[in-house]
Formats: sequence, structure tokens, C-alpha cells
Amino acid sequence: MKYRLLAALICFPILVNIAQAVEISDQTGECLMCHNAVTPGIVADWKKSLHAKVTMSEALRKPKRERRVSVAQAPDNSADVVVGCAECHTINPEDHQDTFDHNDHQVHIVVTPKDCAGCHMVETEQYSQNIMSQAYGNLKNNPLYHSLMDSINGVQSFENMQTSLAPADEATNADSCFYCHGTKVEVKGMASRDTEMGEMEFPVLTGWPNQGVGRINPDGSKGACTPCHPRHQFSIEVARKPAACIGCHKGPDVPAYQVYNVSKHGNIYSAVGKDWDFKAVPWVLGRDFTAPTCATCHISQIVTEDGEVVAERSHQLTDRLPFRLFGLIYAHPFPKSPDTTIIRNKAGLPLPTELTGEPVTEYLIDENEQQKRLKTMQKICLACHSQQWVAGHFTRLKHTIEYTNRMTLTATRIMLTAWEKGAAKGLTQNDSIFNESIEKKWVAQWLFFANSTRFASAMAGADYGVFANGRWFMSKNIQEMADWLEFKLKMMEDKKDD
Repeated sequence: MKYRLLAALICFPILVNIAQAVEISDQTGECLMCHNAVTPGIVADWKKSLHAKVTMSEALRKPKRERRVSVAQAPDNSADVVVGCAECHTINPEDHQDTFDHNDHQVHIVVTPKDCAGCHMVETEQYSQNIMSQAYGNLKNNPLYHSLMDSINGVQSFENMQTSLAPADEATNADSCFYCHGTKVEVKGMASRDTEMGEMEFPVLTGWPNQGVGRINPDGSKGACTPCHPRHQFSIEVARKPAACIGCHKGPDVPAYQVYNVSKHGNIYSAVGKDWDFKAVPWVLGRDFTAPTCATCHISQIVTEDGEVVAERSHQLTDRLPFRLFGLIYAHPFPKSPDTTIIRNKAGLPLPTELTGEPVTEYLIDENEQQKRLKTMQKICLACHSQQWVAGHFTRLKHTIEYTNRMTLTATRIMLTAWEKGAAKGLTQNDSIFNESIEKKWVAQWLFFANSTRFASAMAGADYGVFANGRWFMSKNIQEMADWLEFKLKMMEDKKDD
């Protein structure tokens, strides 16, 4: 208690200044008394946010198109105060395993989509239908993808002219694949720590820190809002700029950010984006911005200067995507369910396509749904481009998908031949399909080179799809795979003759 009193005396002048500017709750006021001194960067960040400047009553009085909240009324007892520390870190305490007693308040550390739903219910529901929200389980619970992850993150050793692979540990996985996919955050007891306010007890969390898109949270919810809206400003401006996507989409497996940089859209953004209004709601095409960013095409509510709606805001990012460019192993229509672990092809593999390229249609959206999503995306394009331009662009993209799938099939046939002739061990030998040299080249064909070519075509960044990581490398890789197989078979034959 004496530490709280001391903090209050130290921070009272600062708190008064804040209170004069905005209406904060008593609970948030108590948080600020200490955290102004303990975590001044967090408080400074929050003070710049709309959360710190607008009450829910004010937010709900805005015209519907201008609102950034999607509930009809404010959460209990919060209509006339701004959204502060307590409003996020004390909501739903009974649902949180990480809730603990902190200065006589029930506080939790991890703020989750379920917490954000108090004000952003529609966005939370949409995000739950998004593949990103299932990213942890889609990787962790898919034995094939998990095997690929192990082949990347495991520790290799070399003895007696052979390599061996030890499984990756939890810390390595959390710092690599699960950094973006999300970890499982669990409470493993309590621990005392010395703080500036004296000794305090805090929950011990595993899988933390993490802000992965499919994080499993201590309240059982999935996902995180902070990859796009970083705390504690939770800025719509940050989410609308291309750099918001760079953490997970720079490549070479998903090189969207790299491709955007070399595209004409990226060129315009780099040149004049500093003059755009990234905070306006709704986002007016031609007035607030003059070329698309990632958010324009995939998420944001876009309107014309006459108020015509070009695209509705959606946090289900697949709403505008007819096909999945991210080849697993081939590009294919999007899965119906965000939980892709349910998918099985004819061979029993958890893949949305057969090894020979045919889509597993039972689990994927049909042609009608593809056309619906394509029209939604094309409507955005047509706001700036002619019908002929847009039609030509998507005709080229369709051709690129077919081309890259054929080139992936060629690489697959080489690998299947290696398995059949005993030059490598594969599925029939119950061996990993990612651990031998020819198999790693096969993975590079679809995970790096084919994906890069498709993303370059989709986003008008052609050069990236030729030499940077695209067609040149696909053709080069096929030749290297064929040469490897020929060399290995000759070695096997020479060994027999000896």
C-alpha cells in the first residue's frame, strides 16, 4: 500500500494533466499513477491513441460509415470514459487463466480478440473465420507441415559421413515459425519479482512474448489484433501502411512486401504516400490515397468521393481472394474452413491438392464462390483501371498459376522418380519427405520460386517473378534436380557393378 501511495504522490501532477484532457475511469487512473513511472513508453504510446481521446459514447454518435467500433452500445460502465488500461486489462477476468491480483484489482496480461470484441464485435467474428486465426493449429496439428518445420528448425549434426537431425526445441520454434503463426500462451504458476513499486507476484507465462496471428490465448480465444494494430496506439494508420505486413510477408515463401516495393503501386506509395491520409474513416479513394496498399485490397472499407462503397471493411481476409497463391504444394482455390487440418487428399495426406496437382475439391470453395470473390477484388481494381486492363491482369495471373503449377509438377515427378528408383527415401519408406537434398530442392520449387512468381504476377511486380526469385530459379532448380537424380542413379549402378 505504501508503494501505491508513493507512486500516487510522484505521478499526481501528470495524472491531473491527463484527466483535464480526457475522461478516464478511476481504475485506469490508478494504473496510470504507477505506470507513468514504471512503463512511461507504454503510457506515452497510449496517450497518442484514439482509445485515449474518444469515449465510447462519442464513438457511437458518429455516422455509421465513420465508426471504428461495431457494437450497438458500450460495454458496462464504460460509455463515458475513454478506453484505458483497466478497460482492456481487467475485462472478462473470469475467462483468463492469466488473471492475478494486482494492487487490489483482477488484472490479466494478455489482451485477446475476445476482450477487443467488447467494442469491435464484428471485426472479431470476421477474424475468427480467417485462416490467420487458425495459424497455430494449422501448423502444429498438421503432421506434414510440422515435419517440414522440424526439418528447418532441428539441430543437424555430422558424423561418419552422415547428417542427423535432432528435433527442434520449444524456444527455437517460438522464435521462428510460431513467431508469426502464434504460440500457445499458458500459465505455469506464479513468481515474485522486485519492481520499482516493491516485490510483486506475477503469472509465469510460457509461449510469451508473442503476437502471432493464430496465438492461443489464456482465455481460450485464438489470434491477436496486435500484429496489424500494434499496442498501445492500435493505430488504423499503422495497419493501412504496407510495413504492417512486412513481419510475416517479406518472403521468400510469401514475398508480398518485396513484390509491392518493386510494383508501380509501391513506387507511387514511396513517392507520394507521405501526403496521404491514413486515418480517415471511411477511406476515400482519390482523396485520401491514390494507389493501393495491402489494406486497400484485402481489408479496408473503400468509398468514392461521391460516397459509393467500393469495398466493405472485412477482417476475414479471404473475402476478396478467389484462389490461394501460397502453394501447398500447388496454388488452389481457398479452403472452405479456416481450420485446414481437416483436409485430406486421396493419398491420406493433409494437403489441399494431390501430389500430382489436382485440387481436393471437397474441402475447397467452388467455382461460384471463386467468381464472387474475384468480382469483389476486381471492383477495387476497376475504381482506378479500365475493364480491359483489369481483365487482362487477371488473365495473366490465371496463366501464371497454371504455369507455376506445371513447373511444380515437373519437380514433383523428378522427386517421385527418385523415390521409385531408390535414390531417395519417401512416403513408401515412411521417411520424412523434407530431409534429403532432392526433397529440399523440391520444397524450394513450390515454397519459394513458384510462390514468388505468382505473387509477382498478382501484384504487378514482374521483375521479382523473373530473376529475383522466380522463373529463372524454377527452371534452374528443375535442371539441378534432374542432374542430381542422374548422378545418384549412376552412382548406384556403379556400386552394383563393383
